[in-house]
Amino acid sequence: MQAPVLVLNDATKRETGSRVHHANIQAGKAVADVIRTTLGPRSMLKMLLDAGGGIVLTNDGNAILRELDVSHPAAKSMIELSRTQDEEVGDGTTSVIILAGEMLYVAEQFLDRQFHPTVICRAYAKALEDAVAALKEISFDVDITDRTLMLNIVRSCIGTKFTSRFGTLIADLAIDSVATISVDLGNGIREVDIKKYIKTEKIPGGALEDSKVLKGVMFSKDVVSPGKMRRKIVNPRIILLDCPLEYKKGENQTNAEIMEEEDWATLLRMEEEYIEQLCIQLIKFKPDLVITEKGLSDLASHYLSKAGISAIRRLRKTDNNRIARASGATIAYRPEELQESDVGTGCGLFEVKKIGDEYFSFIVECKDPKACTVLLRGPSKDLLNEVERNLADAMGVARNVIKDAKLVPGGGASEMAVAAILKKKSMSIEGVEQWPYRAVVQALEVIPRTIAQNCGVNVIRTMTALQAKHANCENPMIGIDGNTGEITDMKELGVWDSFGVKLQTFKTAIEAASMLLRIDDIVSGIKKKEATAAAPKQPVTSTGEDVDSEQMIPE
Repeated sequence: MQAPVLVLNDATKRETGSRVHHANIQAGKAVADVIRTTLGPRSMLKMLLDAGGGIVLTNDGNAILRELDVSHPAAKSMIELSRTQDEEVGDGTTSVIILAGEMLYVAEQFLDRQFHPTVICRAYAKALEDAVAALKEISFDVDITDRTLMLNIVRSCIGTKFTSRFGTLIADLAIDSVATISVDLGNGIREVDIKKYIKTEKIPGGALEDSKVLKGVMFSKDVVSPGKMRRKIVNPRIILLDCPLEYKKGENQTNAEIMEEEDWATLLRMEEEYIEQLCIQLIKFKPDLVITEKGLSDLASHYLSKAGISAIRRLRKTDNNRIARASGATIAYRPEELQESDVGTGCGLFEVKKIGDEYFSFIVECKDPKACTVLLRGPSKDLLNEVERNLADAMGVARNVIKDAKLVPGGGASEMAVAAILKKKSMSIEGVEQWPYRAVVQALEVIPRTIAQNCGVNVIRTMTALQAKHANCENPMIGIDGNTGEITDMKELGVWDSFGVKLQTFKTAIEAASMLLRIDDIVSGIKKKEATAAAPKQPVTSTGEDVDSEQMIPE
């Protein structure tokens, strides 16, 4: 018998592709709908149950989406956008998902009319190019030394977060910390590495208002010998090491054969002399504080405390790098190679304090610290975790403004202004690409529409009035007040968005939507679980009913 032949004609292929396109669009829209209510100052909170059984209360888009357990590949791709946005610019994680979901949704009507996905993607790419140019038109430069303006920028960007109720506290912390670590490299380039040189230390207890930016570094360590070493030193000389102050141990199992009794004493004396020699090399530089990333033996602790030197051991590499940057010290890898220039003298105070049940070391009052610690206090761990997430967003915004000092109006004003410019340009586009191009205009309006929805106002009336204000492209600053839902001038309200964040949002959302629209089939490489092995046969027992009784009688 001849095996059946599977024939895939154009109609079948088109049907398969259409089905996959619709599935991807629905998956993208479902992800966007999860966090749609968390956009704007009047946004809702989400209660998340994490894998460890803990509860997280947040309205941060990235924090919500990373807890979602989804199986659809398109939905996973959408969630990845939020993480990318968070790593790149630190803000706009909710906006990028909502915009990408809307870009997919408006493309569905064209797929139903048999538009080829390549045509839609080509129109989207042209719209993105024009949107970036329009965004640059409505942006303007700012003076980053103007603290009031910087406060307004950061406050408007984190005004949608939980901590907005605490006034300018988080904005102050973000601006102070980012300004501390900012380094001018010349030619208008500034280095601002918030992940490497800003550490957030969360200590439950006290009020949130007690939070502050330290002009230096703090870490959860005490001196090696608390009774013998000083816990408070003014203007300390600091030596940083990345080597052990103890006798060398064999990497593998080491055997030593001792023939004479005196040889054991000689071995011990050699170890003591080695450690003493290390300490002598440190003491000749007259340091007040020695910090090492490796171990420090009791004998070394004795020699150092005898010389009036405080010591801290087993410090993290990241903390050691921050101390080096704050105090001006250079990390040494061998005590023999130490020089006077390696000693850090930029610190004003070393102090060990007990907060709660733990001891914390403070290296503060530095002359020119290029690293800092943000000390967060609060009544509970849940609150501190949410404050830390909001602070990370605020620092990301402050970093973006310092690196690229350009702003655009917030409150959906920039999206409406760009949409109005694109609407005019769409008149000059010929062919079928005009319709997907116009669909981008419709998709951009989702941001102000969502803000209006979350305010609880009449969405249709508000959006109609806002479109009328932007129809002539006269004032790009007109947007929606996220608290009242009224149409106001964002310049008067002081609501701004970072140009870098908005640019990244547009690029990520449109390019991701184009990528998902190009997928016409999903092929799984996961093997199906094999059928369960056949159950073992049960032993058959006879009841005796089928036995011939005459055959059982012996002859």
